[in-house]
Amino acid sequence: MAPQDQRFPELGFYTLAGQAQSSRDLLDQVRAGEEMGLGWAFISERYDKKEAATLSGAAAAVSERIGIATAATNHNTRHPIVTAGYARTMQSLTGGRFVLGLGRGIDRLQDAFGIDRITTAQMEDFAGIMRRLFRGEAVIGHDGPAGKYPVLHISSELDEHLPMGLTAFGPNSLALGGRCFDQVVLHTFFTDETTARAVETVKSAAEQAGRDPDDVQVWSCFATIGDHISEEKRLMKTVGRLATYLQGYGDLLVRTNQWDPSVLERFRADEIVANHQGGLDVSATTDVLEHVASLIPDEWLAPMAAGSPEQCVTAIRGQLDLGCDGVILHGATPDELAPIVAAYPR
Repeated sequence: MAPQDQRFPELGFYTLAGQAQSSRDLLDQVRAGEEMGLGWAFISERYDKKEAATLSGAAAAVSERIGIATAATNHNTRHPIVTAGYARTMQSLTGGRFVLGLGRGIDRLQDAFGIDRITTAQMEDFAGIMRRLFRGEAVIGHDGPAGKYPVLHISSELDEHLPMGLTAFGPNSLALGGRCFDQVVLHTFFTDETTARAVETVKSAAEQAGRDPDDVQVWSCFATIGDHISEEKRLMKTVGRLATYLQGYGDLLVRTNQWDPSVLERFRADEIVANHQGGLDVSATTDVLEHVASLIPDEWLAPMAAGSPEQCVTAIRGQLDLGCDGVILHGATPDELAPIVAAYPR
C-alpha cells in the first residue's frame, strides 16, 4: 500500500486544511505535496466545498505517485453500489493509489440532517460488503446492520483487494480497524499515552483476528503548526481547532485522553463560547480565540508539533516512536509544511 517513488511514504497531509477559499486550492496542494515527497494526501469531507468523491478525482487527475485516501467519508450517505463504483473508478484512475476511508461521523450533525447515526456493526458489515464486491461476488439478499439490499454487484471479472481505512476514536472503532481495515487514522490532540494505547488496541485486534499487525497502518493525526506561520493563523489552527472539537464531541475527547472533565464544563459554560454560532475554527475572531485560549490548559494543546522546523521534526518522529506507522501533518498546507519537510531528513 505504500506509495511508489515517494521520499517520505510515512508522511501525509490533509488537503484544504483550515478554511480554504476555494476547492481548487486542492490542485496546487496535491502537486506540491507530491513534489516535496509526501506519501499521502488525505481528504476530509465537509458538505460545503469538500465533497469527497469530487475532490478524490481532482487529486488523482493532478498526481502520479502520491497515495490518496478519504479520511473520512460516511458509508451511509451513498448507496453501497455508488460508493463501490466511486472506489473502483478511483482505483482505475490512480493505478491503485486510492484508499477508501470511512468514519463514524458526528452524531449532532447527523441528527440535524436526518442521517442515521453510524454504529460499529454497520461499518463492519459495510466493509464486508465492499470486500465481496471487489472479489467479483454478487451479494444476494443481504440483510444486515448496513442495510437490506436485494442485489449488489459490480463485475464478475473483478478480483482485487480494495484498501480501506477507518478514522477511529474509541476502543470499539480501534478494534474494528485492526480486524477489518488496512489503515487506521487516529484523532488530533491525542496525548502520547492515548496514542500508544490506541496503537496497541489496533495491533492486538489485528493479531486476534489472525492478521499480521504490520498489515494495518496506524496513522497519527498530528497538528503540525510551526512558528514560521503567523501568530494569528497559529491561534486559529491550534486553539480554534481544539475548541471546535470540544464544542462538537468534547466529552469523548476528554474521556479518551483522561483529562479533567470539570475543565470542559467550565469551557462550555463560558458566555462567549456558549453564545458563539458555529465552529470556533471557522468564524472566531482573534480576540475571541485569545479569550478561548485562556480556558484551555496548556497540556491539552501540548500534543502537537510546534516551534522551529527542527523542533517540529523531533515531535513528528516522536509519534513514530510511539508505534505509529505514519504521521499526518495536520492543519497545514504543503507550502506551510515546506520548512518542516525540508528539515525532516536532517
